[in-house]
Amino acid sequence: MHLPEGLDWVRGTPVGRAWLAALPTWLTECAERWSLRVGPPFRQAYASLALPADLPDGTAAVLKLQYPDEESRFEADALAHWNGEAAIRLLAHDPGRRALLLERCQPGTPLHDLPADRALDAVIGLLPRLWRPAGAPFTPLAQEAAGWIDRMPRAWERAGRPYERRLLDAALDLLTGLASSQGEQVLVNQDLHAGNILAADALAEDRGPWLAIDPKPLTGEREFSVVPMVRGPELGHSPTAVRHRLDRFSAELGLNRERVRGWTIGHTLAWSVAGDLVFPEKIEVVRWLLDTRAG
Repeated sequence: MHLPEGLDWVRGTPVGRAWLAALPTWLTECAERWSLRVGPPFRQAYASLALPADLPDGTAAVLKLQYPDEESRFEADALAHWNGEAAIRLLAHDPGRRALLLERCQPGTPLHDLPADRALDAVIGLLPRLWRPAGAPFTPLAQEAAGWIDRMPRAWERAGRPYERRLLDAALDLLTGLASSQGEQVLVNQDLHAGNILAADALAEDRGPWLAIDPKPLTGEREFSVVPMVRGPELGHSPTAVRHRLDRFSAELGLNRERVRGWTIGHTLAWSVAGDLVFPEKIEVVRWLLDTRAG
């Protein structure tokens, strides 16, 4: 089995090497358990191994073996909660192997293949269908934010202070204030970028034409749910593009613009450092938004 290059990073930790060693056995066991005919892995993979699969009745599916991170721990629960509404449907789940059997989006074209404003139109139509009240087992956004606040200064130091202290101080202040003053709690996805929404024209008309995949779920206020789309480079990486997305989502979804801006600054900076890796494009987004005032 030839792994996608995007999974090379997992070889750098004992947990990752153990997961890689177990994958061939788990793949065989899952294929046998669900009577699957499995194809080569999808090449676009960074936090899981995903393979096209066919069920005995010909149903097109995807077999997904998750890397054991905390952020995707409740992915199956989120998909079950949505039950196919605006998101891909969960067909089966093996918690011990972190294995998910999912329906397959067809044609599966990513949202970022559309012109930017047409893509934003699709997101604006999709998100309200995902905003469902939820509680356990999902992690509250306030709890997750407390973890970011705790870890960010240490990560900044270990990475060699890759950005200005003013960015760190601003993000910590914003996260502290936002976490304690949220509105109604709904199921939100902290990784809903334009590569995680796929065309699903071949599925039921009342569910398509776009469905969300790969959720990293939390419960939090609606303003947080657009953060990955505001910062994501897939629909344009420039101050103008980022601010345009901020303005459109805030206005057309009835969201508090300053809270969207604050959550984007805090979450984006929290995700700008991962171990030894630093993501300069995320730091750029934080700088641009710190220079963006209310209006």
